[in-house]
Amino acid sequence: LPPGSCRAFWGWLNAVFNKVDHERIRAVGPDRAASEWLLRCGALVRYQGSPKWQQDYNGLPTGPLGKYKIEAINATESCIMYRGFDYLDGLEHVTDIKLEKCMYIQDECLQRLSETSNLQKSLQQLKIISCGNVTDKGIIALHKLTNLEYLYLSDLPGIREKERTFRVLQQALPNLELELDLE
Repeated sequence: LPPGSCRAFWGWLNAVFNKVDHERIRAVGPDRAASEWLLRCGALVRYQGSPKWQQDYNGLPTGPLGKYKIEAINATESCIMYRGFDYLDGLEHVTDIKLEKCMYIQDECLQRLSETSNLQKSLQQLKIISCGNVTDKGIIALHKLTNLEYLYLSDLPGIREKERTFRVLQQALPNLELELDLE
């Protein structure tokens, strides 16, 4: 393969995985469609009332429309990107999201996440770890997640103005427990 062609192929494939299928969302409901998207991209989901993480796309539970509600998302080393974030719009029960080593997560993703009205109401815990494209702008955008109780930030080299960024966030979310590992 010519130099760079492998990277171009993976970029194209990630774009395909993250393409939103609005017909599918209408047909199977937001939680099932989001589960399919997340698992295709290498993330894990956990449903309300279940202690185990769903990681097998072919093993997704079946049942009546709307039976399985996503409660937690672990996107460690997944290829989720901004393009697919429309899948999050209909999720009403997500309380916990972990973004770790997600090379396509950037400020626009965090801004989109914080502007998702259902997540503003439900999201309580967020962990962002080793996502190299996240900067102060993305972290400040999280101020719209009004029910966020816990935010863990680690290994984010794009955060340059730590003191100011965290002061803004804490002023907007006074009840937020902020845990940092950003040396």
